[in-house]
Amino acid sequence: MDNKTTNIETKAGFVSVIGRPNAGKSSLLNWLVGEKIAMVSHKANATRKRSNIIVMHKNAQIIFIDTPGLHEKERLLNKFMMDEALKAMGDCDLILFLAPITDSLKDYEAFLEKNKKNTPHILLLTKMDNANKKEIFKKIEAYSKYQDRFKALIPVSIKKGTSREYLLDQIVKELPNHPYLYDTEILTTDTVRDLYKEYIREAIFSNTSEEIPYFADVIIDKVEEDEEIDNIYATIIVDKKSQKGIVIGKDGKTLQRIGHEARKNIERLSGKRVFLKLFVVVKQGWSQDKDFLKKIGYVLE
Repeated sequence: MDNKTTNIETKAGFVSVIGRPNAGKSSLLNWLVGEKIAMVSHKANATRKRSNIIVMHKNAQIIFIDTPGLHEKERLLNKFMMDEALKAMGDCDLILFLAPITDSLKDYEAFLEKNKKNTPHILLLTKMDNANKKEIFKKIEAYSKYQDRFKALIPVSIKKGTSREYLLDQIVKELPNHPYLYDTEILTTDTVRDLYKEYIREAIFSNTSEEIPYFADVIIDKVEEDEEIDNIYATIIVDKKSQKGIVIGKDGKTLQRIGHEARKNIERLSGKRVFLKLFVVVKQGWSQDKDFLKKIGYVLE
């Protein structure tokens, strides 16, 4: 329904999802939107750029901003990622801070220091699927000394499916009255090419060793769309020749697995058959090359 042509009071606003690397941000967003939009990996620092994921809830449009994890590293790419997270904190109406239940309070306390604009936030206890009631109450008690700083503290279990409606209700309370900012039918403001890139990156994360994903990225070279099949050509960039060998694998098996996994996710998104051709090239020091980072979409100020 178009809120501009009705008398229904609507809300709309931006909600940044913040936390340390691998706190569960992307999993949370996919759960809230009900679709696989955000890249998910058990490895830290999978998300590199901000992206908007849109959830309609009752009379509100919530634009979630998926962000890289808050971390400190020296590579230019990591500095870009940290800048993305900090910008998201300053350019939103509300922050969701994700705190895994097994963590100490130090990451949350560091977040409070970084939240220079004192943007309102909700504290979410995550990764709770194996936690018992005693552990949950103990952690809630530990955070209670900061109860004047957060709007709400909500334990969230994605696997058990608890708290979704309650969490969305609490978020909507904090959003301003405003007409919807985007078409109510879209789930993300990312381009199709952005999503293709992230599906391929996710497949790299799940099919290679710990080192490789952090020194790899993807360029979508060409997309040819036909009625029955989409042809996608993409290049995987790595930092060293040895990494290229690992990505390709013996007899090309690893690259085949990466392509197969990415293609299945892309087909689910597009609803069509997909031909995916992957190339692998070496670009030594790419994550420290400011001009190259800009060329592939990571613009440092």
